[in-house]
Order: sequence, then structure tokens, then C-alpha cells
Amino acid sequence: MNKSEVLARAQEVLDYRFQDISLLETALQHASATVGRVNSNERMEFLGDAVLGAIVCEELYQRFPESLEGDLTKIKSVVVSRRVCADIAEGLGLEGLLFLGKGMTDRADLPMSLKAAVTEAVVAAIYLDGGYEEARRFIVLHMSPFINEVAESENQENFKSTLQQYAQQALSSTPHYEALDEQGPDHSKCFEICVSINGRRFPSAWGSSKKEAEQKAARLALCELDLIGDDDD
Repeated sequence: MNKSEVLARAQEVLDYRFQDISLLETALQHASATVGRVNSNERMEFLGDAVLGAIVCEELYQRFPESLEGDLTKIKSVVVSRRVCADIAEGLGLEGLLFLGKGMTDRADLPMSLKAAVTEAVVAAIYLDGGYEEARRFIVLHMSPFINEVAESENQENFKSTLQQYAQQALSSTPHYEALDEQGPDHSKCFEICVSINGRRFPSAWGSSKKEAEQKAARLALCELDLIGDDDD
């Protein structure tokens, strides 16, 4: 594709039409394809990182009104990580639209940091061209699946830690997790696990991994102890 075709394709995958197309061009310009790094997307990467962090923090603050600072920080640190930004770039095919120097012809082996950088640079380009609301629309759209995944994982982790804290403080004991059964082929096993405290065995739970089954078993124990409701997440 020539440059105009690349820019047209980029606008299509981003679902955003630029008023100033030069901003998008700069966002896709790797330092290896420029004369002087100041003309590359590195400055946009710097700005996009800040915009991304601020908007994700706002989204988490609004989406989880009962969560404390530490919990929000844990989610944010994963969601704005290089891995997630690189995953978004791969999902949109942005690495295939980068303007690269002659020494970087194998796009299949581009480092994660480079893929993450183009996502941040694109965020900055949209922010500079369309303002805060357009940048927020793009970020929330593509970050929401990761936010939901991380938040769910954090909640599951909390069941086990909450049960352990209660058992140690109120019962002077430690929860014991026991594997009861496992079913399915090696590549797709399910595990049944129960938790017991001071000899009291609580209802068992199934999970696609031992860790997941333990978290579910801890949740059932918390329900039995009336520490959470049956509909708590």
C-alpha cells in the first residue's frame, strides 16, 4: 500500500476520520523511517500514555464506585500496560500500517514495546485532532474488555484472601483446599475443590483450573458464613 492507502486504512480500523491527517501520519511514523527522532511518533507516545492513563482512571472511578484506591490502582496498572496496548494494536492491525525503516521489514517479529507505542501514539493523535471526548470514546471502546477481565480476576482473588483473613482473625485457623475430583481430557480438564476450616467442610465448586475452582469454593464458603450474599461478585 502507498501512504495514502495506509492512512485511509488506518482511519477505517480506528473508526475515526482525521481533520488533520498529518497527525495520523506522525502517529504511524517509527523513528527508523524518519530523519531525526523528533519527527517520529515518540512525542505522541509520551502524550498518549498520559491521556490513556487519565481516561482509564476516570473510567475506573466511575465504573467501580465501591472500590478503594489500591484496588483501582491494581486494575489500572494492568489495563494500561504494554501488553494490553500491544494486544490492541495487534487486534486493529496497526503494526501492519506502521511506516518503518528499511532495516525493519519483518513485521511479524516487531517487539511488544513498538506495538504498544503505536497504540499510545494513535490515542494522542485522536486527542489532538478531535479532543477529549473522541479520545475517550476510542479508549473506552477498546479497553473495556480488558477492564472487565481484570476486574473479574481481582474480584475472584478477593474471595480467597477475604476468607483467609476472616479465618485467621475470627477462627484462629487457615482455610484448607482439597481436590475432590477432576474430569475431562488433559487439554480441557475441570476440577472440583472444596474448602474446610477447623474441620468444617463447605460446598465444593468446579472450575476450568484449580485456581478458579479454589476461588469459587472460597466464595461459597463466604456465602455459608454469611459474609457475602449469594449474588455478590
